[in-house]
Amino acid sequence: MPNLNPRIIEALYAEALVLAEEVRAAFDRLRQGHDRRALVGANDDPDADLAHVQVSCESLRTTTRIMHCLAWLLNHRAYFAGELSELQLRRHGRLIANFPLSDPMQVLNLPAEAQRCVQDSERLYARIQRLEHAWRGDTATSASAIERLRRRLAAAIPATL
Repeated sequence: MPNLNPRIIEALYAEALVLAEEVRAAFDRLRQGHDRRALVGANDDPDADLAHVQVSCESLRTTTRIMHCLAWLLNHRAYFAGELSELQLRRHGRLIANFPLSDPMQVLNLPAEAQRCVQDSERLYARIQRLEHAWRGDTATSASAIERLRRRLAAAIPATL
């Protein structure tokens, strides 16, 4: 498994766990602030409702992004521990290729701590995505070697069989 080893996976896993806790704490504080304002202020204010929904959506998007990273890392940890074969890992250990990025304009409306969490989660996802692409790039080489072998076998075996 080129470009990957247990130390890289463990370091990224620890980083993702810390980031998951930071994201949870930052968005919890943010939601509590929005909830307090909604209780104290005008409950019918559409801007307050929209802000609350935007914060909830960004919290969900950021948390989901980190959970996808953790799932990918856990699969690779299982592989290195001998709990998954390489075939199982290749079949079931995929990272979602085009997970949506956060809307930069909505992120700018968040407090600095939440902005940092969103950006850190996007950077972590991008790093893992690069590892995924590099690792899966080997399957393209293997597939072409297999395809070459199939062609040679097909040419060597008479078509009449």
